[in-house]
Amino acid sequence: MKGLFITFEGGEGAGKTSILREIGEQLKEAGHPVVTTREPGGVKIAERIREIILNPSHTEMDGRTEALLYAAARRQHLVEVVLPALREGKLVLCDRFVDSSLAYQGYARGLGMEEVFKINQFAIEDCMPDLTLLFDVSPEVGLERIATNKGREKNRLDLEALDFHRSVQEAYEILAKEHSDRIQRIEADRPLREVMKEAYEVIIQRLSSNV
Repeated sequence: MKGLFITFEGGEGAGKTSILREIGEQLKEAGHPVVTTREPGGVKIAERIREIILNPSHTEMDGRTEALLYAAARRQHLVEVVLPALREGKLVLCDRFVDSSLAYQGYARGLGMEEVFKINQFAIEDCMPDLTLLFDVSPEVGLERIATNKGREKNRLDLEALDFHRSVQEAYEILAKEHSDRIQRIEADRPLREVMKEAYEVIIQRLSSNV
């Protein structure tokens, strides 16, 4: 089987991280060679960059600085984790990738999605996901989930105003329409088990065609 790169996207509190972790375990139990990872992070250098980007005390960070740091972390993670795993024929499940930068920095920060994609082209070259699961949740629901989840990492993006998170959701809607061949939207306002079941079925269907 060829390697398959699947990314999990969505606004804050969409549940994608928990879903990715659970689906990764299910796929491993089913005998699939799976690598689960995240952005920014996944490797030592990228995790250090993550600490800088998401530190709640770094509220003065410029939008372009933020976009460049994400791209730098992405590059290191790509060459150390994603590309080697794909060459070995593994299934890579990644929590966030380039679509996050387009939505958060490109659209919500007002830097321009095309401009941010140009920055990321240098970082990723031609490596784009084979499939992207977009967990669509209303910002109100997502932020409420964050507020009640005591075990979740609180980061700088959680401090943004509601309008910022609404812009992120709007950006993802634009991306889903532009890349409907790659991005599969999943309604994430529902109970976690329902969302997880649908996401798993979408991945299994994609795996069946990856032969």
